[in-house]
Amino acid sequence: MAGEETELEASNNDLTVSKMPGTNRGHWALNFLGIAALIALCYYGELVLVVLLISVLLAFVLAPVVDLLQFLRLPRGAATLAAVLLLIAAMGGTFYYSYNQGVAFVQELPHYVGKVRAEVSRFRKKAESLEVLPPEHEKGVLNVRPTEDWADILTRGFGSLGTALLAGSFVPFLAYFMLTWQEHIRSATVMLFRLENRHTAYVALGLISAMVRSFMVGNLLIGVALGLVSTTVFGIIHLPFFYFAGFMSGFLSLIPYLGILLAVLPPILVGLGRLQLHDIVIILLTVVGSHSIALNVLYPKVLGKRLQLNPLAVTIALLVWGALWGGAGLLLAVPITGAMKIVFDHVDSLKAYGAWLGE
Repeated sequence: MAGEETELEASNNDLTVSKMPGTNRGHWALNFLGIAALIALCYYGELVLVVLLISVLLAFVLAPVVDLLQFLRLPRGAATLAAVLLLIAAMGGTFYYSYNQGVAFVQELPHYVGKVRAEVSRFRKKAESLEVLPPEHEKGVLNVRPTEDWADILTRGFGSLGTALLAGSFVPFLAYFMLTWQEHIRSATVMLFRLENRHTAYVALGLISAMVRSFMVGNLLIGVALGLVSTTVFGIIHLPFFYFAGFMSGFLSLIPYLGILLAVLPPILVGLGRLQLHDIVIILLTVVGSHSIALNVLYPKVLGKRLQLNPLAVTIALLVWGALWGGAGLLLAVPITGAMKIVFDHVDSLKAYGAWLGE
């Protein structure tokens, strides 16, 4: 009896020790290695992952169009093909129009901002292409080295133009098959989980789908609305290329927390040398007012409770994904983080992380 009591007491002590904080430190090391492996996968698999995620976002944008065409008695495949072709035509027309306006802007710019552009260009080249280092060997000798251009940062990972075009050519095909095989993909994804977790996975996938669809469609509609307002105001003050600068400013204003700064740049740049003080004030009031209305009125109405991320989480997400994927990371940061929060909220061991990301 004494031996059994001793063994029982020893087992209880072992159980108590195993529950004490700090005894599972090995799990933190494994978690750290797992996070490092995911970051490495995202960094080195940038091209494939970005193409897949952009295709997913476009599929969500086209889903209402496909549903509308199906309501008009078109088969699923034909409706999806028509929606993809409409998207390609719209993107081609937008690119052609934007390219022509950009060329016209570049051709007209020297006529009224020659001196200003020369000074700005000289300062920018000195600031971005040269970095002064302290002398190393000889007194009075300065060493210089080139720094990475912002264009290289935003387009990093796509390589040459041929590589970018090749990767982009997969997007319409991926979007088409994602739409035509939507139900199969969702049901097959749910079947990958254990039986007791399939209902949770089904609910989480549904919430992610609704969140991404609302985010993409909402941003598109809000961007068009802001672009129309900005174009109208810029046209009233006779801003050069007001239709070009208006829509650029409207869509740049959609970038969380940074958009209010970026949206001011297009009208200021196209108006260099022609804007008066009251014109600049009108531009600032238009950008700040439209951004505030979009952030505080339109976003809650469109997204509702589907995207509940606090400002700190969004800012960190923009920083991390921007560093990993450049411009594509800035575009995908918010929907990726929103999807992560939904997953965290439906996994018991990760709910604390979901609460940290939430409002």
